[in-house]
Amino acid sequence: IDDLAEVDYSLNSLPAVFQPFIDLDLKGIVHPAGNYSGPPFVAAPFAIPDQRDSMLYLAFSEYFFQTSSFAYYTAGAFNITIAEETCSYFNISTEVFGSIIPEVAKYSVTPYPVMLKLTATEIPIVSLEQDSFTVEIQGSMEVFAVLPDSTTQLLFTMNIAANTSIALNIFDQKLMGSLCLNRLQFSLAHSNVGFFEISLLENILSYILQTEVIPSANGK
Repeated sequence: IDDLAEVDYSLNSLPAVFQPFIDLDLKGIVHPAGNYSGPPFVAAPFAIPDQRDSMLYLAFSEYFFQTSSFAYYTAGAFNITIAEETCSYFNISTEVFGSIIPEVAKYSVTPYPVMLKLTATEIPIVSLEQDSFTVEIQGSMEVFAVLPDSTTQLLFTMNIAANTSIALNIFDQKLMGSLCLNRLQFSLAHSNVGFFEISLLENILSYILQTEVIPSANGK
């Protein structure tokens, strides 16, 4: 698929040949590149609805998306660093955080650039629905101050729980996906600047994550 994941689409059994059609039962298992150990999921049988008005029907099971999630999680694809060097429009500083959180202003009097490290702490859960599928993500976000000598100081760490819906449609003979962020919740896990209310940060962090993470995921 790419540098991070490979797919095993070999046949599970001999093709079933009937007069009007042929059934091909493919594995559809996604592995981390170079690692063919079995994923921690069990494939459930499923059937394609009996329809005859098209030449080809292709179905993907929930198992395919679950193994994809496992492969990319194992490869570290859900770990993202957001900083000025990696994102041209990201110019959030400790001064901006300090204007919202007084504890940050007291901890870092001199304005410094800020770096965010996002990490998935569990395998994202993929669930198929009627016309879309949802993804549940559990993760953490570390907020660092970047000092003039390029070293970093951890300001605080937050837990993140996100729920997204992805709808797939065919437009102009292309498979298109639209991504909707249904829920984004934060909780304070650790702080070097003292305790503060998470609600003070939710608006700015929601904006950062939606503008940086969501378009990236949609592009893939």
